[in-house]
Amino acid sequence: MGSNPISPLMIHEFVNPIPVVTPMGDGYAIYVRDGGTFENDVWCIALEDSTIKHFRTDQIKIWKNATFDIKDK
Repeated sequence: MGSNPISPLMIHEFVNPIPVVTPMGDGYAIYVRDGGTFENDVWCIALEDSTIKHFRTDQIKIWKNATFDIKDK
């Protein structure tokens, strides 16, 4: 029995969904799955039209939020 060189994927579910902007519209991030060392993470987004879609990290932006000091440029 050898050791498995591939680590298991990690998923982080958000207690408070994060408002995000995606190429398909605005929505809320529900959870993010670790893509590993050489891949983007995969985000599960509930869009405003009630559909659930998955996006890569490079496809989404977090909405500006003064609470977290996230501002427009």
